[in-house]
This record gives sequence, C-alpha cells and structure tokens, in this order.
Amino acid sequence: MNVLQITFSPTGGTDQVTEIITKAWGMPVSKIDLSNAETDYSSFRLGKEDIAIIAVPSYGGRVPSLAVKRISNIHGNQTPCVIVCVYGNRAYEDTLIELNNVAEKSGFKVIAAIAAIAEHSIIHQYAAGRPDAKDESELICFAKRILDKINGSLTGFSTPQIPGNHPYKKAGGAGLVQKAGSGCTGCGLCARQCPAQAISKENLKTADSQKCISCMRCVAKCPQSARKVNGVMVSVAALAIKKACSARKENELYI
Repeated sequence: MNVLQITFSPTGGTDQVTEIITKAWGMPVSKIDLSNAETDYSSFRLGKEDIAIIAVPSYGGRVPSLAVKRISNIHGNQTPCVIVCVYGNRAYEDTLIELNNVAEKSGFKVIAAIAAIAEHSIIHQYAAGRPDAKDESELICFAKRILDKINGSLTGFSTPQIPGNHPYKKAGGAGLVQKAGSGCTGCGLCARQCPAQAISKENLKTADSQKCISCMRCVAKCPQSARKVNGVMVSVAALAIKKACSARKENELYI
C-alpha cells in the first residue's frame, strides 16, 4: 500500500499536521507539494491500491484557489482519500466540504475528513505553538481509527458526513501583500518559492497584488526576515477575529 501525502502548506503548519497522521500509519510516504508552481500536477496518476491524504489550510473558510486548481489536475482512480483542513483557531467554515468535492471530482474516494488546528500563519498569537502535545495525541488517535477503517474494509468504504454549505461562502481577496524592507539582500528566494509566482525576480521589494494570496511563504522563508506585512493592518485583523479565536478549538474527525 502506497501513501501519497498531497499538501498545500506555504508556511509549514499543514505539513506538520499531515506528517503526524502519516507517521502514525507507519508506512512509506511519497509527497506531492502543491505549493510548487513549477510542478506538472497532471503527471500524477494514482491507483485504487494507493492511499492519499490531501491537506490544505483554510483561507477565509475556503480552500486556497491555487490548491483547487492543482488538485484538480491530479488523476485519482477511486483512490481512498483522507482530506484534512488546517486552520488558525477561528473557523474552517466551508473548507472541508469544498475540499471533499474537489477531491471527488478528481477521482478520489473520500473515506475520512479531519479539521485540525495550527498556529495562525499571519496572526501568530492565535493558536500559538499548535499543534501541541494534546493535538498530536488526538491526531494519532484519529489516524489509528482511519487505518482501522482501511484495514477492515472488505466491501467498500462508507462516505463520511462532512459539514459545510452549498453554495460556499464568498472567497475573500488577498488583503495583506508583503513587502521587503532594507534588510533585503536580493537573494531571490522569495521569488523562487512563491506558490503564486507573485514576486518578480526583477522587483523583489513587493508582490503583485493581483496574484498574491497572502500565504506568507515569503515572510516565513526569507533568511534575513526582511519581508513584512503592514503591522497596522495585522492589528486590525487580529482585533476583528479576537472573539472567534479566544476559546481553544479542538480537532475534529469525520469517519
């Protein structure tokens, strides 16, 4: 049985959650990085003997549009699939149901779904340090229950009831576009690693606001910590979601 870990994880939180799950399965894992703009995703063809885990962060309660496009190019063949959405303790809203629909349209058979918490990629005080030890223990328990379902299936997999709405909530815009300060050395790493190709090698100081998805990969990856977002706008955003983020949310399994 081959495990395919298919993740869109610009700042690493979604990868962290997904790797806890796949490690608990104790099987070899191959990885498909949906944040790589250079990959030909149509070249990936999975089979019924494989197990896929498709994981994305929730952006404003939706699947990131880039992830939708890239997952849609992968060829599943009724491959059993676990979907995972990771969010920063506010709400994941329609992310799971949208990811379910995208995966099924690409030929995957969704057998389980997880909503998990990781540190907010922009407002770091929310869900700071998560996934923590308690999260890891819960996710390992989820992984074992899913593996039991996989190993116990003789006649086919049941479909979980996944929360969400039709139509989906309206997707938001990027909102927070990063800029480079005086510490920028012009190394170009931000341009090479931008999932949306929103940073030009000829103009590293800012990003194309029409392409930028505010994923914060360039901020997280900059070796000089030179890329920033507007601090006032971050403070305003933090205040707007403070009430929703004040109580600890727990991980959820649908199986």
